[in-house]
Amino acid sequence: MTPRSRSVSFVSFVGLRVREQELLRLGISLPGLENRHAAVAELPALGLLTLAGRLPSEWSCSYHEVDKWEQRLVDQITDEDPGIVAISALTASVKEAYGFSNALRKRGIPTVIGGLHATACPDEAANYADAVVVGDGEPVWSQVLQDASLGQASGIYRADRPFNLNESRPPRFDLAAALPRSRFTIQTQRGCPFACEFCAASRLLGVFREKPAHLLQEEFETLKKIVRRPVVELADDNTFAGARDHRELLGVLSDTGLRYFTESDWRIGERVALLRDLAASGCVQVLVGIESLVHSYRGFGEKRAELCRVMAALEAIQDHGIAVVGCFVLGADGETKGSIENLTKFLLDCSLADVQVTLQTPFPGSPLRQRLAREGRIISDRGWDYYTLFDVTFIPDCMTVSDLENAYRELAGAVYSTAENKRRSSIRKTVWTKSRIARKLRCSQSQERS
Repeated sequence: MTPRSRSVSFVSFVGLRVREQELLRLGISLPGLENRHAAVAELPALGLLTLAGRLPSEWSCSYHEVDKWEQRLVDQITDEDPGIVAISALTASVKEAYGFSNALRKRGIPTVIGGLHATACPDEAANYADAVVVGDGEPVWSQVLQDASLGQASGIYRADRPFNLNESRPPRFDLAAALPRSRFTIQTQRGCPFACEFCAASRLLGVFREKPAHLLQEEFETLKKIVRRPVVELADDNTFAGARDHRELLGVLSDTGLRYFTESDWRIGERVALLRDLAASGCVQVLVGIESLVHSYRGFGEKRAELCRVMAALEAIQDHGIAVVGCFVLGADGETKGSIENLTKFLLDCSLADVQVTLQTPFPGSPLRQRLAREGRIISDRGWDYYTLFDVTFIPDCMTVSDLENAYRELAGAVYSTAENKRRSSIRKTVWTKSRIARKLRCSQSQERS
């Protein structure tokens, strides 16, 4: 085949997606901060930026983020004449990615696709792209580039081992900074030590690994050279679930002087020393999966506990000036109209700074999907574009599909009403006021000691 240019066009399909028209009308805002939809859409594709950071010096690249592809983007990339186009997409946007890839291939431009969906469905993805990366991209990236330069990139590239995060390099944050945004993501770990039934990431990404603190410090310093005051979200499934000493990681985060968000489980609320250091390090918000009030998913491990204990831990987190976004999954086994009404009342009464309520979604690669498929409960005529977290894709065990859809709409209308958004906004302000007071007190104490 004809050798091609040593350049890569990175294309990410980003943003939240909702098919359900009534939910669109309600204008759900989630999770946490106002305008969260826009905030999520603003997050760059960390996987692609990470691969861009591993390009050899003789390779060039471009970076594009789209919600839906248009012909003008195909024309633009055709003009760039890349050796290969690297595409990233989640399940809900993968049909868009497939259509885009096919349009490029008709122009004679080779494509490679990766990510969680492609990892779970590599044979499917291979129908729409010249090459598919399964699992971690770093171990096979050099081979993809070498094959692409020769015009021979094809088939499935699968790493023979999980990537060692000790070999990490800083992502190309500068590519994302060229677009209008203030939010960036940094990954401190990969995978998850737990194996919740609805989650595919803990299995598809290989064994749980944590990135060394000195490499994280290098990434933060790289980012701060590009953006003076970035808003950072840690792209972790459960930041403090591992065995490492939290003080080393939080020391790095504290040294950045930045405010950041992360995800963890409720147990950090019972770790007094961690909470104190977490608040001091600049953490202002944490997403915590409470999941379901009626069903206990398999694989929770040490996260399994009574609701009263979980909520006490979350109150402790907020008492330290860190806003908690409680995340709930609707539609698990045992869910009824009555249980959804009870959840609605609970959410209207709780003191969480914000809440996220999504529908149970059997993503490819998850044990949940495998179980529901065995039970004949996957809705076959609702394709991947329904896998938005806001559209029903399975048959509930105690309700009809339409019952669950209607109940979710009613819950959303109540929980995300103007009055409720104002109430939770007031809670956030109160929580963050505690944080500011605590920071001033620590600063004053530090000055007195010095």
